[in-house]
Amino acid sequence: MSGHDDSDKELDSTFGRQPVTAHERRRRIRRMFDDVATRYDLMNDLMSFGIHRLWKRSFVAHLPERGLFVDLAGGTGDVAALLARRSGRRVVVLDPSLPMMRTGRNRDDAAGVEWIAGEAERLPFADASVDVLTVSFGLRNTTRLDAAIAEVARVLRPGGTFACLEFSRPQKWFQLLYDPYSFHVIPRLGSWVAKNPAAYEYLVESIRNFPDQRRFAGMLEAGGLSEVNWRNLSLGIACVHQACKPPVSAGRTGRVTAGGSPQ
Repeated sequence: MSGHDDSDKELDSTFGRQPVTAHERRRRIRRMFDDVATRYDLMNDLMSFGIHRLWKRSFVAHLPERGLFVDLAGGTGDVAALLARRSGRRVVVLDPSLPMMRTGRNRDDAAGVEWIAGEAERLPFADASVDVLTVSFGLRNTTRLDAAIAEVARVLRPGGTFACLEFSRPQKWFQLLYDPYSFHVIPRLGSWVAKNPAAYEYLVESIRNFPDQRRFAGMLEAGGLSEVNWRNLSLGIACVHQACKPPVSAGRTGRVTAGGSPQ
């Protein structure tokens, strides 16, 4: 590894490498996404060579068929558009950035998607009212990760599904190649394309600050979710965590498993 292992940092009190107050972290992240909204999807394609689209298709392919789906930190709605392709689903994007959602509303494939402004730490949904809650590359931008997980558990119906697609820790041999690309190429792309290199420096550092696969699975179980499992994508560059809210009659299982081989 390159010496940039910040996995023990408190995610909630940093902005990239910088220690900040929760209020300042929230302010900077909101401004950052507002600034890059119109170039956000293009940057995702360039940074990942389009692979993020394959990750997202794999992500939604394993979700339930019907019900109320809330895509937390749904941004420009690319995941919501995939979810909405199946009939029987009501799909709601929740995001704090109005410019991101404004960009998403102009998507040709977003017909039928609903848009609500809101934050992960204070979800505007009643207790036990959501069937499936998804989040893609968004939880690491919360101000309080533990509060966001608690809100997920609150709003899910008993037996409801939580699924999170997030950057994670690649296999160690691949980290030697991945780190130079992350720390040197991605910020330059952010400068050239999005005109905001600081946003993409933050992106790289926030990935390092987010808990690894096993630690995040443990946080989900501690937050009241059960049947927690994960599967790595692209040698662990990204990871899908999935869990459910225990039925009312069931206790917490405490089972945390890693399933599937890297794709």
